[in-house]
Amino acid sequence: MYELEKSNLQRCSEYVVHILRPSYVKGFMTTYLRPEVAERILSEESKSVTAAAQVFLDQVCLLDELGWYQALLDALEAEDYKGLCEALKGWDFQTLESTKLHRVLLDRIEPRFTKMIKPRDLLLHLGDCLRKRECEEIQAIENLKGPIAAAERLTDCLKRSDKQNWFKLLKSALYSCELTDALQLLEPDTESSMSKMEVGDEDEGDTVMTVSFQYTEQSDDDDGMLMSGNPLTPSETPPTSATGANSGVGEVQKGGEKSRGGEKKMREYQRELAEPVFQGKNTVICAPTGCGKTVVALAICEQHLKVKGKGAKVVFMATKVDVFNQQYKLFQEHFQEKDPDIRIDGLCGNQGDQLSMKVVMENNDIIVLTPQILVNAMAQGEVPSLSCFSLLILDECHNTTGKHPYNIIMTSYLDAKLSTEQNGQHLPQIVGLTASVGIGSFKNQSEAENNICQLCASLDSRIISTIHTNTDELQSYVHTPDKEFFLVQKRHTDPFIRIIHDIMAKIEGLAKTVYNIESLSSIENRDYGSQKYEQWIVDVQKKCRVLQLKDQEEESRVCRALYNYTEHLRKYNDALIINEDARTKDALEYLSSFIQQVKNAGHDATERQLTAYFDGQQGVLRGLSSGGQKENPKLDMLQYILEEQYRQNDETKSVLFVRTRALADALKSWMEESDSLKFLKPGVLIGRGRKSSQLTGSGMTLNSKKGVLDSFKSFDNQSKILIATSVADEGIDIPQCNLVLMYEYVGNVVKMVQVRGRGRAQGSKCILVSDKKDRIDKEKHNMEKEKIVERAIRNLQDTPTEMLRKMEVFQRGDKVCRDMVKMVPERPRTEGSYQLLCSKCKKHSCYTDDIRVLQDSHHIVLDPTLFSRARTEPHPKPKGFMGLVKTRKLFCHCGLDWGIVASYLTIQNLPVLKIESFVVKNCVTEQQRYYRKWRDVTFSMKTFELTDIADSWNPYILSNQCLCMWAWSLIEHILHMKTILSF
Repeated sequence: MYELEKSNLQRCSEYVVHILRPSYVKGFMTTYLRPEVAERILSEESKSVTAAAQVFLDQVCLLDELGWYQALLDALEAEDYKGLCEALKGWDFQTLESTKLHRVLLDRIEPRFTKMIKPRDLLLHLGDCLRKRECEEIQAIENLKGPIAAAERLTDCLKRSDKQNWFKLLKSALYSCELTDALQLLEPDTESSMSKMEVGDEDEGDTVMTVSFQYTEQSDDDDGMLMSGNPLTPSETPPTSATGANSGVGEVQKGGEKSRGGEKKMREYQRELAEPVFQGKNTVICAPTGCGKTVVALAICEQHLKVKGKGAKVVFMATKVDVFNQQYKLFQEHFQEKDPDIRIDGLCGNQGDQLSMKVVMENNDIIVLTPQILVNAMAQGEVPSLSCFSLLILDECHNTTGKHPYNIIMTSYLDAKLSTEQNGQHLPQIVGLTASVGIGSFKNQSEAENNICQLCASLDSRIISTIHTNTDELQSYVHTPDKEFFLVQKRHTDPFIRIIHDIMAKIEGLAKTVYNIESLSSIENRDYGSQKYEQWIVDVQKKCRVLQLKDQEEESRVCRALYNYTEHLRKYNDALIINEDARTKDALEYLSSFIQQVKNAGHDATERQLTAYFDGQQGVLRGLSSGGQKENPKLDMLQYILEEQYRQNDETKSVLFVRTRALADALKSWMEESDSLKFLKPGVLIGRGRKSSQLTGSGMTLNSKKGVLDSFKSFDNQSKILIATSVADEGIDIPQCNLVLMYEYVGNVVKMVQVRGRGRAQGSKCILVSDKKDRIDKEKHNMEKEKIVERAIRNLQDTPTEMLRKMEVFQRGDKVCRDMVKMVPERPRTEGSYQLLCSKCKKHSCYTDDIRVLQDSHHIVLDPTLFSRARTEPHPKPKGFMGLVKTRKLFCHCGLDWGIVASYLTIQNLPVLKIESFVVKNCVTEQQRYYRKWRDVTFSMKTFELTDIADSWNPYILSNQCLCMWAWSLIEHILHMKTILSF
């Protein structure tokens, strides 16, 4: 009986198992199937709906009870399976077959699709293709597990829909909810009109997930740059691909040689940007990162050299050494092809100490610099005034604020312009390049306009040049990256945090037994593992430095103990921050490395007690770090994003931005130890490594940075991902990058534009991953502020008279302030004797009478006995700086870094101190003060003279004396270590 029905069901089982959810016909199952069978089906459904439907169908085909088939049809119709029910009644599945391609498409794009949609909004438009109970379940899932889980359930319901028009209704819903990115996934070959609306919609709300801004630096590639600029037209040059195979400006590699495209032909939008400069006007060029501003700068230089002839002297400045090297190479290559007679040289870093700026300036037409080089040259008189130059180009000119070298240079310019003697004559033309002028804080368009006018006033530029006429051509060379946000749930429980909190509480308790540390800082509500706690530590340490007690020995003991306590608290706080963003294993390794360094340095009784706290919990912490707790949800999300991206495109090149060096190292280790991610071969790009609270590394040299970038840019897939701190968010050209990941990395509007612009290849995406809703909201707010800046620029361009008026007010107001500061007499430095005490242990270091100032910057101690109170180690990076050559590092016996030992001319072993490591004690009043910079000290110091050395300093005798001192220091250290080992 029912053999025909059973045969047909088995033949058409594919449609049934991919549509039916057995739990929806639970009434039928409890009536016609055995209870244990029904339970097994429901249990299987929790793992796989399709597998459960297959078990259900197999069991149904075993039924012999009269009326079961009609009962099945009735159950399907009652649960609104009308499409499936009609197909089973007539055994006609053509209608369901017609939607198969749509289900396949949705299944293929599901990983990306579920991150782009908003289930709660879509449900309002999908009532005709979803069952009521499905809508209720999706809403419940969103309330319990969040929007991504709900989106996955919604997508599954759509794929199992038996409604003929479900795909059409879905597209209509996406359109109504303005989910353009998701809609384009369903229509990959068409550009919806909604997308076009979105580009120009200035009132777009927070719900929009796409940022319509243009990128792709087709001209700033190290290897594919220029050679003569932009030799191909848009019709001749396809857009750049994610592999970077065509990332240059028509530049092609042939057998290791670069083919020349002939004489440069500027694109029209680039000519539009440069036009005000060609007319001789001071100009700020504001254009998207990646549109070829370097091409514009080169064209400006060419035109300027032609017009000015022998009177031309051009300076191009880049804010970072990495960018300097990149741009200097581009200038050399371009003009070598264009006009080899044009003389070009470059100076950065300590090159300014090796080469005379005056000589470089007199013998070259174009000079590429880092701005501090020019500031130093002006201070030393090598550049008497800016009138020596005819054109200054400031790359990343939005930095012209505060004490930045750009602002120091432009202050000199404006003082000359506004002075009665010069009256602005013979000053160079100023050109600024930037991707955003959205500097400072602002709440509305008026405040944004004031900030922009202040920047333009600082640059003395009355013109903001943007692209208006040739936007179509711009868009033919660039693309629109997607901006996505992933809000991740935090760890629910974390025993590691509890243990670290307990240790920190014990350390705070110990510190309070030594001194009332609460009286040293007014910072309250400081949570462990927060930036505010770090600020509290800094504040306490600052107050400890100048803490005075009647008993000097007690003062030394208390200050040293408090320094040790707070330094350990700092490291535990750092570890909590690492644990929040990375693995427990990474945080533990950070702590272990610090504790080991403390032990290796010969720790005292206080430090032994502190390290014992860690040692007592180390076994438990090791167990937690080796898999004893759930992995960080943020890492799970990051892994999912990377796996999905590289599954879709194995040629993907990614840049992952993080906040700290420690986190960069931690994520690198995580990827290298992950079976599914180690193929990425991650590289790390961080800064040069000045003083940092982070324990990891001391930064990267220029050569190591170049090696990492070269590996990332190469086409042989040496490295597929670059993990970078802020060093890579501005200026560095990475044309192959098509995925930018921001891992808890949010800044201001300018940083947002710069970071997003690292994605240069076609189809690029920019994704923010965070477990903090306020951080995601801040980035969305930045997107809205970016639109405010764009409107402010347009309004200023439309009202040039008002812009000029504001600029003049700012310029003259700033000039009055500078003049008033100059009129205030410099506070005379007092005569008398002062004592320098180690800021950690308060032990005597030297007297100020023995300090000499060399070249207005180096502070040398001419007291040979200093070495009896210090120890030295070979300098890890011995090199010259302003005439001195670093040879060794100088430390107090307590371990605090005091400075360096250097040689000068033929004089060896000169101790050079950094004031931030000391407390200055007045020998008369015994008052103590702390200074962070030598320029802030209130006591006088003598200038270094060679006669000082001749009278009291024999370098050969001193070398032997130093050797004895070092030997004695080493013996003391060995004896100390033996005492510890025998303890």
